[in-house]
Amino acid sequence: MSVQSAARLLNRQNTKADPRGMNRSLSLLAALATLVVVALMSLPSGNAVASGGQAPGAADPNPLAGQSWWTMDPKWDPRWIDTVKLADEGKAADALTMSKLAQVPQFRWWGQWEKPLASKLGGSFKAMENLAPGSVPLLVVHRHQGKACNPRYQAGGPAEDARYRKWIDQFAATVGSREVVIAFEPDSLGTIECLAVSRRKARVKMLAYGVDVLSKLPNATVYIEAGASDWQGVPAMAKKLKAVGVHKVRGFMLNATHQDTTANNVRYGERLSRALGGKHFIVNTSHNGNGSIRRKVWINRKRNLWRVDTEWCNPANAAAGELPTTETGHALVDAFMWVERPGYSNGACNGGPARVGAWWRERALLLVQRAAWRDTVVPLPIEQLLAPDLLGGRLN
Repeated sequence: MSVQSAARLLNRQNTKADPRGMNRSLSLLAALATLVVVALMSLPSGNAVASGGQAPGAADPNPLAGQSWWTMDPKWDPRWIDTVKLADEGKAADALTMSKLAQVPQFRWWGQWEKPLASKLGGSFKAMENLAPGSVPLLVVHRHQGKACNPRYQAGGPAEDARYRKWIDQFAATVGSREVVIAFEPDSLGTIECLAVSRRKARVKMLAYGVDVLSKLPNATVYIEAGASDWQGVPAMAKKLKAVGVHKVRGFMLNATHQDTTANNVRYGERLSRALGGKHFIVNTSHNGNGSIRRKVWINRKRNLWRVDTEWCNPANAAAGELPTTETGHALVDAFMWVERPGYSNGACNGGPARVGAWWRERALLLVQRAAWRDTVVPLPIEQLLAPDLLGGRLN
């Protein structure tokens, strides 16, 4: 179904809408979101293909092909909420821009901030079953602690490791036999060296436990964090992936929190795959439309010692990258996906909100405005955004 068809369908529904309350507006918004997310996908039509089997051979079919991906209930998605709010504020152009972003499937992040976990995760599944049955949820597991980087950092010590195992067990039990795609622990392997030396083996063991538990889910497709092409070298990352059990799952993911180009990550990933016996991978393309900013940082000018750093925190030049697709043109690349979420702050840097993960409307709009696809994705019709019954209930 096209976006235009979805809008026409809702226009017909609007003639019977109750203009008085918020509930009707929320349900219309949810229905519209479901229709356009499914309409946007350029994947083959038909029912989702069961992932089944966590350690396929290198030549086995792509488990992501044919899936329709699900992010979250649109009534809680800030992209959809701001699409409606911007239209309500009379900012038609920005509303249309935000509606383009809202149509793109991206991963929802799950960590210790989601409490109670089983209730919230189960509720997300229930919303999907009601609004978009047959879709496949995109889930980031981000439960490890990575709040500092120094020789004394303990990351919560053994007690935190025990809490991590309990959380992973609960997450896996809630997923059960559902078909899901899991992006496992962004930044976890790349920051092993941020821990005290005495804690590094325990961190690897903890992550290996998580991989083992999730690998036993019958219909999950799991990709383990593997840094990015502008981060650590292939030998170091391959060693880490082997240590946490990459052989037990589909493969690994790249660029989850970085902005290096897709081409660079594909080349890096192919080298890493060869070191791992042909494992497949995905590349995060949510923020890399303009590639990464690299700068020379002096260590000792007198001795001419310097290093090149990548600006990862709300980089000034960022643009949304390629849209999610399984048609990557590379046999080992299962998909380009949006693991990171455009519009969420990396912290108090380059003008961002201080709280990591806070929604940043201006940043979201800027990323779309700079995207190469900005003129190819069809925005929602402005008359739909301004429909009185759609906006009759304010989303505060």
